[in-house]
Parts: sequence; C-alpha cells; structure tokens
Amino acid sequence: MCILPPALPPGPSARSLRLRECPLQPPAADWYELDARLDPQHPARVFLRALYDLDPAPLFAVYSGRGSAAYPPCRLLAAVLYELHVGQRSPAQWFRHARESDPLRWLLGGHTPSRTAWYDFRDRLADTVLPLVQELVRHAIAAGFTPANRAAIDGTLVAANASRHHLQSQQTLAQHLDQLEQAMAVAAAPTPQPGWMAPTATGRHQQLQRYRQAKETMDARQQRNGRKRAGKRTAAEKIRISVGDPQAAVGRDKEKVYRPLYNVQLLADLDAPFILAYGVFAQPNDAGLLGGLLRQAKAGLGRGVDVMLGDAGYAGGPDLAEAQALGATVYAPWQQNDYTVKKVPQYYPKAAFQWLAEEQAYRCPAGQRLRLRGTARTRRSGPERIELQQYTAEAATCQGCAVRARCTGGKGARTLSRSEHEEHIETLQARMTTAEAQALYKQRKQTVELANADLKTHRGLRRFSGRGLRRATTETGLMVLRQNMMALSRLQRSAAAPVGATPAPHTA
Repeated sequence: MCILPPALPPGPSARSLRLRECPLQPPAADWYELDARLDPQHPARVFLRALYDLDPAPLFAVYSGRGSAAYPPCRLLAAVLYELHVGQRSPAQWFRHARESDPLRWLLGGHTPSRTAWYDFRDRLADTVLPLVQELVRHAIAAGFTPANRAAIDGTLVAANASRHHLQSQQTLAQHLDQLEQAMAVAAAPTPQPGWMAPTATGRHQQLQRYRQAKETMDARQQRNGRKRAGKRTAAEKIRISVGDPQAAVGRDKEKVYRPLYNVQLLADLDAPFILAYGVFAQPNDAGLLGGLLRQAKAGLGRGVDVMLGDAGYAGGPDLAEAQALGATVYAPWQQNDYTVKKVPQYYPKAAFQWLAEEQAYRCPAGQRLRLRGTARTRRSGPERIELQQYTAEAATCQGCAVRARCTGGKGARTLSRSEHEEHIETLQARMTTAEAQALYKQRKQTVELANADLKTHRGLRRFSGRGLRRATTETGLMVLRQNMMALSRLQRSAAAPVGATPAPHTA
C-alpha cells in the first residue's frame, strides 16, 4: 500500500495558500481500491513522488492566496504529467479523464476540476516549469547520476495550433483589419457579411485584437526582410502570417508542408537520459539558437557545458564564437546539409587556398600570396551585419599564372573574403577530421535525436494544443519535466537494486 503524501508540504507558502481538501483519501475504501490497482512503479506514483522531492515554492508562487480555495497544485501537476506521458495533451482531455481514469482519480484525490480550471492551471505553469526542470537536474547531479558537462543539441519543427489553409499576405491582412475596425465603429457587421468575419459583436472584438497583433508581427517581419541584402530578400507579397497564431513562424515542416510552426530545441545530456535545457522559437531554422540554450543550462546547473554536439545548423560562425565564449567545444559537421556541396566548382574553391596564420595571408594552389586589401561590413542571409576582410593576389602575378583559367574568370586578380568568425570555423573543420571527434559525434543520434523522436512518436507532440509562443514553451517544458522524472526514477531504481539484479520494468 502507498499512502499519498500530504496535499502541501509545510512551509511559508503553505500558510498563505488555502487548498481544497481531497474528497478521496484514507480511510475511504474507494481510495484503497484505487491504490491497490496501481503498480508500485506506476508513472502516476513516480510523478507524485518526484514533485514532493522538489521545492514547491515556484509552483505555489503562482497563486495569490486570495479568493476561493485552490486545488492542490502538486496533485494537479502530477496529473498533467501523467496525461502527457500517455499522449493526452489537451486540457479538455484532462477534464474528462479526471472522472474516468483511475490513475488520475488517485492522483487528484477525487477532485474533478472544471475544464476552465484545467486551462487556467496550464497557463499558470508558464513561469514555473523551467525552475522545476532545473532543480530536478541539479538533484540528479548531486546524487551522482550525471556530471552534466557534455551535451547534444537538436531541433524539430512542430505545427502551431493554427490552420495552414488561411495564411494571409500583408495586403489581405490590412483589408480585413480595415473592415473589422469599420464594423466595430458602427457596432454592426457589414451587409453582406464576409464569411471570415465573426457573427457576434464579442467575436468581432476578439477577432480585432488578433488582427491587430497579426499586423504588428507582419510589420516587424516586413522590416526585417527589408534589411536583408537583395539576394536573400523575400518578395513582400509572399510573406504570410497566421491570424490564428501570429507569433508562429511560417515555413515548411519535416513533411514539406507549408504551415505555421514553432522550432522546439532540446539540449540533452550525453552521459544520462536527462534534458538539460529547452526552448521554443518562432523561426524555421536553428541558426543563432545555440548560445541561448547553453546560457540556460549554465544558469540552471550552476556550471557550463564543456562539450557540445550539434548538426550543421549550429556550425555558423556567430554560434561557434558564442559557444567558445561560454566555454563549450562544439562538434558539428560543417555545411554537410548544404546543397551547394554537391555542386562541382568551376574554379578552385576557397578550401583549396591555405590560410597562413603567421603571415595573415592566403596561399593559392600556385603558391602565390593573397594579402589583406581592406575590410567591409555586410549582410549574409539575415539582416545582421558581419565584418569581412578582403584578400587579393597581385594583379600582375595573377594574370600571368599558368592555372589562371581554373582560378578566376575576371580580368582582375582572385579575391577571397574572410569573416570575423573564420578562425572558429577552421578550428571546427580541423577538429572534425579526427577519429576521436567522429566517434564522439555518433553519440548524438543516441541521445537528443531519440528524445525528439520520443516527443513526436510516443507523446504525440506533432501539433501544439495551445496557441502562442508562451503556451508552446509551457507544453514543451512539461514534456521535458516528464522525461526527466521518468529518467531519474529509472536510475534510482537501478542504483537501489541488488548487484546482478534487474529492476522490474515500470508500468507504462
């Protein structure tokens, strides 16, 4: 038999927060029947035990202590984690299962929160999940389950909770917004009423707020697009936005479907099945995201990550420079995902020119030197400017070279550009040629890629249940907390088992 922990651990927060008493608890016979049916290692027990081992202060801080008594937050969160464990991610599903599911009835002590209460509780968790994830990992480090100084990063695109069939251009968005504002000004829908417009005044008011937010986001995206260099700029009329979820990026997912989406990033431990950091971003690629997750891991763990494995999306110069500043050594393939590597170059590629660090010059395949002629700040694929140094050979020497036809087609000398981050890229390229680096890099697909696959395949995270970046981040954080609690439980059982014994598997 397993007696439930008290509804709230003692402490300052317990004195300021009034909680509802559980209607189903000892000595009720129904409670004993539910408890007897649960396996000793059932995930419901795992989640509740893990939560009562953590500091509950962040969870209680979301309640003001005023108004009607609150449902016990630890029980509610344990119930949410169990529902996510079995692939049920919507608060509407949690509402129904609180009455029908034995594990949830046991976790909630017989409470049956309303549908609104479940949605409210999910939104309250937005600033609570990350501290709980970080504390759980620190607990695992203190127990000796992992040193947490080697990690791997990976991103996956998850569909936003918005339709892919009603994306709007800047022109259409402006027209609809103008019609909504006119309708609100006269307190009546136009005749005939457009099919996209809400039929009631309350609905039109809510619609107007969404359209205004969408316009702000569209204006920001148009401005960012306009700051890009001409060759990387998207035609203004081709930029689309979802009014249902304006914060979501619009792009092609893994199945090549053009839709609103978010980019879920996981930073996983190499030595134990823990996720050290996570994030959700409104962009369809991984560029520029490495540093933020490394800083999150350092803040949560109290120390930085020393070794980082990533794919080619994290091997850009700015990412490498930021990782080095944070003390992390990056292992990643350089541009292996770039289609340009499949092309046969007409002229000598830049890799054929040797950089001479002592001379601060390049040596061409014919043995001549390309020396610094000037610097400039320019844009690459984004609007951010980077410094480029221009290295050029002597014109007279280049024109008389026997291999000129394979080097340049212009009238002048061959010129190479070197970015301010080129040294980090060259160091990475040299590092990845070693056998040790190749062996280490194989661990990436055994760790973080499996974690992302589990989220999509077994937890159903192919589309977010809530709208907006904040709710998407909360849902991802809850998934991470669930993953880490199950991992810690398995490690604790293995450590407690007699030598040579195999712990019994938990009930899924």
